[in-house]
Amino acid sequence: MKAEIKAVIDAMSKRFTSHPWHGIEIGEKQPAIVNAFIEIIPADSIKYEIHKPSGYIMVDRPQKLSNHMPCLYGFVPQTYCDKEVAAFSNEKTGRTDIVGDGDPLDICVLSERSFNHGNILCDAKVIGGFRMLDGGEADDKIIAVLKGDQAYGAIEDISEMPKMVIDRVRHFFLTYKDLDGGAKNVEITHVYGKEEAFEVIKRSHNDYNNKFGNADANLASALEKLLG
Repeated sequence: MKAEIKAVIDAMSKRFTSHPWHGIEIGEKQPAIVNAFIEIIPADSIKYEIHKPSGYIMVDRPQKLSNHMPCLYGFVPQTYCDKEVAAFSNEKTGRTDIVGDGDPLDICVLSERSFNHGNILCDAKVIGGFRMLDGGEADDKIIAVLKGDQAYGAIEDISEMPKMVIDRVRHFFLTYKDLDGGAKNVEITHVYGKEEAFEVIKRSHNDYNNKFGNADANLASALEKLLG
């Protein structure tokens, strides 16, 4: 990258807020520790999600039932669930018809602390995940603990987490669509440990790069064309 173009990109990064999906890095220590962009906290009675074109948080819908998200919930930046993630789900389930859901990789971050709002970034230590299928689409939920958390921070694998904590998160995802009958299309085929979660993260990052490329490289290329 030319020094002049790099200087422009550095200047823009100080002037403009990065898009949470494309402009924030997945994390230097990924897949073990990743950046997690949190859209929803347990106190929310509204389902918020990222507005993909703009990067703003938007209202998706009011929560339909009385059960609330039992953890911090969001996505891992610069991930995308497409062919590689789907292939892994097919391999692990023995199926051939699973496709990626075309969204960033979801992440659940466990902490004993209370949070007042979402739209935040945190360091998340990956301990496992759920192989969730929603209408035949791969919709994995990575399970992580808040880095440095006093209750859960020392946990290294999902097998060390109290069973009731994991059961509560699992129950939420299996029932949150009950009101309109959508829950019948949702299944969790496996609860897996950190090594399998690492593989899902790597594949989702590959899927992202295959779909979107590198944000800085794309910007540099556009600037080169603009400046001749």
